[in-house]
Amino acid sequence: MRPGSGHIAIVGGSGFIGSNLAESYLRDGEEVVILDNLSRPGVEENLRWLKDHHAGRVHPVLADIRDFGAIESVFSDAKAVFHMAAQTAVTTSLVHPMDDFETNAHGAINVLEAVRKAGRDAPLVFASTNKVYGGIEGIAMRELDDRYVPADEMLRVHGFDEGRKLDFCTPYGCSKGAADQYVLDYAKSYGMPTAALRMSCIYGPRQFGTEDQGWVAHFLTCALQGTRIAIYGDGKQVRDILHVNDAVAAYRALMRSIDHLKGRAFNLGGGPQNAVSIGMVLNEISRLTGRPLETANGDWRPGDQLYFVADTRALQNAVGWKPEITWRDGIRDLRDWLVENRFPASRFRQPRRATA
Repeated sequence: MRPGSGHIAIVGGSGFIGSNLAESYLRDGEEVVILDNLSRPGVEENLRWLKDHHAGRVHPVLADIRDFGAIESVFSDAKAVFHMAAQTAVTTSLVHPMDDFETNAHGAINVLEAVRKAGRDAPLVFASTNKVYGGIEGIAMRELDDRYVPADEMLRVHGFDEGRKLDFCTPYGCSKGAADQYVLDYAKSYGMPTAALRMSCIYGPRQFGTEDQGWVAHFLTCALQGTRIAIYGDGKQVRDILHVNDAVAAYRALMRSIDHLKGRAFNLGGGPQNAVSIGMVLNEISRLTGRPLETANGDWRPGDQLYFVADTRALQNAVGWKPEITWRDGIRDLRDWLVENRFPASRFRQPRRATA
């Protein structure tokens, strides 16, 4: 991020990752504009939290990125922009593909054009997704007792890198993939300092996880409530989960280096050291809560990847970033935050542990 006057604009700044990112900059004394339509249930609590702790330096703008006229002025004095707003669920995109497109694809173009027309050459980092790689089909897999793993040894050691062929599937994959490519093209066509992070599963405090998105937080919430957890497929699907503190560090590191990294997309995830199956996470949650979990299995969902682990070596080499929080420590941290903030009467309440 270039020094100088102006604010940091976080589009979708009341959401899970956006609010954590905003709080990190507010702690540094920055002025932060939060552009959000508060459409996701619960995110108004994140905005209230930011205002309570950083009154005077957090500036909410309640508007929808689908309305260019409503958002244009937000970027007139922005010195850096993070675009985090999205329709985030594959399942929702299958039911409402037009709404998904309008938010994810059209909304991204509106943000890019508003930043370009502001004329400040403000850098923009976009929150993309590993779904741009599709279902990762055609990869030979081995089924172990508790997880799937690729037969290819190099994939097991490093994961999938950015050279993986783009393969948009499901309306969500298409809309986010289109936005991803527009962000990169604005660096080529207009010389704008733009870049993208293709994220795996991010989890942590301030997440309002649901069955359709934010599954780690959703599982923990169900466990603390004592409600049944629905598992789609056999539970051996593998993801490389990443704590939100590490994700925030990655976004900030990329923004700091964007002048020589513009036009590039990087994978962002926990990497092989944080690769876990759904069943492994459930077992850890059961151990942390001290109770067995009630689960029910359903059919596989469209676009579900048997295995996705991000190869993050390109990002590590480019900006010096690496994950610091192990998946077990991270899940414990989220459990402690949920108990403290959403289940204060829970018998599982324990003193909050600090994590790196």
